[in-house]
Amino acid sequence: MTGSIRFPPRRVRRAIAVCLKGVRGLTGAPGSLARRGGAGVFWAGLGTTSALLIASSETAHAQFRPTPLHLNMGSTGSRNAPVTFQSDKVSYDDKAGVVTWTGNVQVWQGDRIMRADKMTYDRNTGIVAATGSVASSQPDGSVLFSHYAELTGNMRDGVMTHVNALLMDNAKLAANGMRRTGGKVNDLTRAVYTACEICAKHPTRAPFWQFRAYNATQDLQHQQIEFRDVYWDILGIPAFYLPYFSITDPSAKRHSGFLIPGITPHDRYLGTYVTIPYYWVIDDQSDVTVQGLFSSKTGPQLSAQYRNRFNFGTLNILGGVAYDDYRHAGYTNDFGDSVGAQNDRGIQGYIFARGQASITKTWRGGFNIQIASSANYMRDYRVQGYGSDTLNSNAYLEGFGTGSYSRVDGQFYQGLNQGVIRNSDLPFVMPHYEYSFLSQPDILGGRLGLNTNDFYVYRSDGARDQRGELQANWDRPFRTSWGQKYLITMRLDSMVYRATHLNQQPNYYNYAKTAVEGQVVPTVAVKMNWPFLRQFMKGHGTQILEPIAQAIYAPNTGNGSSQNMPNEDSLNYEFTDSTLFALNRYQGTDRIDGGLRANVGMHGNWTWNGHVVDVLVGESFQEHIERDRLPYSGLNHHMSDVVARARVEPTQYFGFTARTRVNPLNGDIDFGDALFNLSGPHFGVNGGYVYEPVTPYYYYVNDYRNSAPPAVYYQRTNEISGGLSTSWANWHASAFARRSLSRKEFVSVGANAGIQNDCFGLDVMYLKQYTTIGGQQRNSTVLFTLTLKSIGAFGLK
Repeated sequence: MTGSIRFPPRRVRRAIAVCLKGVRGLTGAPGSLARRGGAGVFWAGLGTTSALLIASSETAHAQFRPTPLHLNMGSTGSRNAPVTFQSDKVSYDDKAGVVTWTGNVQVWQGDRIMRADKMTYDRNTGIVAATGSVASSQPDGSVLFSHYAELTGNMRDGVMTHVNALLMDNAKLAANGMRRTGGKVNDLTRAVYTACEICAKHPTRAPFWQFRAYNATQDLQHQQIEFRDVYWDILGIPAFYLPYFSITDPSAKRHSGFLIPGITPHDRYLGTYVTIPYYWVIDDQSDVTVQGLFSSKTGPQLSAQYRNRFNFGTLNILGGVAYDDYRHAGYTNDFGDSVGAQNDRGIQGYIFARGQASITKTWRGGFNIQIASSANYMRDYRVQGYGSDTLNSNAYLEGFGTGSYSRVDGQFYQGLNQGVIRNSDLPFVMPHYEYSFLSQPDILGGRLGLNTNDFYVYRSDGARDQRGELQANWDRPFRTSWGQKYLITMRLDSMVYRATHLNQQPNYYNYAKTAVEGQVVPTVAVKMNWPFLRQFMKGHGTQILEPIAQAIYAPNTGNGSSQNMPNEDSLNYEFTDSTLFALNRYQGTDRIDGGLRANVGMHGNWTWNGHVVDVLVGESFQEHIERDRLPYSGLNHHMSDVVARARVEPTQYFGFTARTRVNPLNGDIDFGDALFNLSGPHFGVNGGYVYEPVTPYYYYVNDYRNSAPPAVYYQRTNEISGGLSTSWANWHASAFARRSLSRKEFVSVGANAGIQNDCFGLDVMYLKQYTTIGGQQRNSTVLFTLTLKSIGAFGLK
C-alpha cells in the first residue's frame, strides 16, 4: 500500500518524541542511521536547521518546522512557514550528504507549490536541483515550467533551462534559459511574450502576435518586464523592431509606465498628430495620466488627468494647455447674425474637475467644474464636450432623510456656440435651493408632499430675478366596489418674485424697472381609471381596456406677462401622451396651467405568448385658451390635439413604438416620432423618425411677441435615422445614418468594423458630420484602434 502520512504540528512533536524513545542512545552525527523494525529513522541536518524524517520503502513524507528553505518561485512570502515534501521514494547518501526525492515530488510552503519528477538537496553546498517537468505555482495565479532548475541561497538564486511561464490574463513568457538573482529579478535569454492562445493541434505554429527579444528582464519586485532587441511579429512575420520595450507584468493591477501611443494620419485642424500617454501610480488610491499631443498643423498640447478615491469620496481632475496657432475666420449664423473672427490664438487651456465627499451619514457635497478658454480651442484639439451648446459647472451640498431631500447649489454656464448663445446671455444661479418631503399615509389615507425650489438668477445681459416658492400637494387614492381607481389631488403653488431688466431676454416685457410680484394658485383634480380585464386563449392571454378621465380646475393665470412675473423654468411647453394627465405641462412652476379642463383617454393592452400590443389615445378639453403659447403647442383651441401612442412587440426579435399629435380641426400632424428595432442571433436593425413643424429654440434668443419669426424658426425637424449591426464569431460591424428630409441633406453617417479575439482587438471607424458648429464643419474622420491584451491597459481598482 502506497501513500504518505501527514501530521499536524502537535502530533508531529508527539511522534518525534515516540521515535526518540524508541532509539534511546541515538547520539550519532547528523546523517547516522539506526534501524528499528521496518522503518528507517535518520537525523538529517539541512543547512542550519535539523529535522527528523520518517521513511518507508515506498513513500516518504517530511515536515520541517522551522526551515530555511524558501521553496517558491516568488520574491515574497514567509520564510518561516513550514515546508512540506512528498514523493514516491526518498533516499539519503550519508557520505555525500545528499537527499534525493523521486517520483511525483511535491514541495509546498504556504500557498506556493513546486512539482518535479526528481529533486535533490546537497547539504554541503545548499543546492536544490529539480529535473523532469518542473512546475511552480505562485500566489498570484501564475505558473512557471522548466526542464531543469538548480537553485541555492534558500532557493532565491539559481538557473533554469527551457522556461515557460503562464502569467495572469493568459499571458505567456518563454525563454531558452533563466537566471534568478535574490528572488527578485529573472534574467531571460531568447525570450518570447504573447497573450494569444497557442493552437492545440499545431503548438509550433506562431501566434497572431508575439514579442521576440534577444534578452529580457522580469523584475518581480517592481512588476516590470523589459525586453531588449525586440521584434514584434504578426503571424510569425517580423512587423516592427524596437531596441527596447517595456511592459507591466500582467500580475500588476496598477503600474506606472507608458501606455499605447496613438497616431492619426489626418485631421482638419491638427493635421497628422501623435499622442503619447504616461500612467503614474501615486499610491493605492490615486494616479495621474499625462499625455503629450504633437501635431503637424498647430502647436503641441500637454494634458493630464488626476484621480483619487478617498475613503469618504472621489476626486477627478482633467486639464490641458496648448499653443493654438490655427486661424479662425468669421461667419454668419442661421439667424443672420454676423460673428466676427475671434482672437483666441496662442496659449489656450481647459479644466474639467468633479468631486464628491460624504460629510455625514445623511449629508454629502460635491462639485463639477467645466471651463475652457474658447470653443475653437476645444474644436481644434478634439476636447471632449465640443458640440454641446454650453459647458455647465456647479457646486452642491445635499442631504437625504426619511421621505425628504434637501439641496443647495450654485450654477455657472459657458457658451460654446457663440453664433447662437452669447456668454453674456447665460445666467449665474447662485444660490439655488430645493427641498422635497413626502409623508406617510395620514388618518384619511392621503399623503402630503411639500416642495420648494428657490433661486437667484443673474445675467449681465438679460433678466435678473429671485424667486421663493412653496408647493403643497395632497393625494388620496381609493377604489370602488366596481373596480374603479380614483385619485383626488389638492395642490397649492405659491411664488414670490423680485426682478429687474424684464424687457430683455428671456421675457422681453415692456417693463424695465424693478418688479415685486407673486402668485398663489390652488389646483384641484380628480382622476379615474376603470380597467376591464379578461383572459383569452385558455388563460394564455390577457386583455385590458381602461377608460381614463380626469377633471382639473385652477385659476387662469395667463402667461404672466401682465403681472410682470419672470419666466425661468417654464419656457418650454410639452403636450404629448406622457403629459396628457399632468397637472402642469410646463417644465417648471413659473407658469401654471390654469382654467377648467378635462382630459380623457383610452388605454388598451393585449398580451399573449410573449406578444404585446399597447395603445393609448387621448384628448384634452379646456375652457380657456392661451393663444400666445408657442405655435403648434397642440392647445391653441378648446379641443386639444389628439395624442396617441402605440407599442407593438409581435415577437421577442421585433419591437415598434410610435407617438403622434394630430390637430382635430384640420388633420395636420403637429408632432410625431417612431422607433423600431429588429434583432437576431447575429444581426440587429434599428430605425427612427421624428417630425416637429417649428424650432422652439428660437424662443430663447428673440422677442417672438414683437417681431416676426425669421425663416429659420419655421424650419421643420423632419428626420429619419437608422442603423444596423452584425457579429459573426470574432467579427463585428455596424453602420448608421441620419438624414434631414426637410433640408434634403444628411446630418451624419458612420460605420465601424473590427475583430476581437483572445489576444487582440482591431477596429476601424468612419464618421462624417454635416452639421456646422461655430461656422465650421469638420471633415470626415477615420480612426484605427488596435488593442493588444495585457499591453498598455490600466484601471483604478
